[in-house]
Amino acid sequence: MKTDSVLEKVLASGQLAVTSECGPPRGALPQKVIDKAEMLRGCVDAVNVTDNQTAMVRMSSLAACILIKQAELNPLLQMVTRDRNRLAMQSDILGAYAHGIDTMLCLSGDHPVFGDHPMAANVHDIDSVQMIEMVKNMRDEAKFQGGESIDGAPKMFIGGAANPFADPFELRVARLAKKAKAGVDFVQTQCIYNVDKFEKWMEGVRERGLHEKVYILAGVTPMKSVGMAKYMKRNVPGMDVPDEIIDRLSGVPRNKQAEEGIKICLETMERLKAVEGVRGFHIMAIEWEHRVREIVERAGLLPRPQF
Repeated sequence: MKTDSVLEKVLASGQLAVTSECGPPRGALPQKVIDKAEMLRGCVDAVNVTDNQTAMVRMSSLAACILIKQAELNPLLQMVTRDRNRLAMQSDILGAYAHGIDTMLCLSGDHPVFGDHPMAANVHDIDSVQMIEMVKNMRDEAKFQGGESIDGAPKMFIGGAANPFADPFELRVARLAKKAKAGVDFVQTQCIYNVDKFEKWMEGVRERGLHEKVYILAGVTPMKSVGMAKYMKRNVPGMDVPDEIIDRLSGVPRNKQAEEGIKICLETMERLKAVEGVRGFHIMAIEWEHRVREIVERAGLLPRPQF
């Protein structure tokens, strides 16, 4: 056990872990963060707090994590390389750990051209793999990236992202291997709709023994409608939505598509439980946090373990 992270304890125990997301508000409204997080109380092991997701300005992930921590839940700090240089990253990591935040996700972030400030400059002083390595050295060696010693090392449980569906597919396992070598402890994957392709990716993961080095949380997102499915298929980079899902949602009345989307999500989770190396689920219920408990319960994943 490297850290005091509840998520690490669940994973180390051999039980399937469950995480979900809480997108901060586009304003200085702390109650919105607390209300979203409360919907996840008791049904997840950690609450991801996104960092200016889709390159849209929102309350900072660090501030929202502090609010969630004060509510006695377990926040998972997301941090993107897009907006900070290595000084700012290390400073925020120290600040987060000082507030009892001990789990984080290292990401590159969406390009500003997709958000509400397309004129904003990318920073990308280091990439997400280098950030993982930096956080590991801060934790294990008590060293800043510049080489100086840290007085009070941040003992972070270090996460990253994995997209089994991005092109070129043949490099997807190698990308995970780089993150494993850098020191990532766990990864959360892109939303899985094409389970066949995900299983093929996992075969490559197992061939290299990466499933024994990195905890893999399979990402799932319940579809609210056929319109959402079509949008994700056409407009979201690195997303693989098979036509069968669109056809299935099209085959039910509009007022029943949300329930059908949840059924598809639950069927996917049940199939993924049988995939060797899958150690849990990351449920991305976008602005649908109130349905997460139902999904976790219907998937047979309640009650959550207590530590």
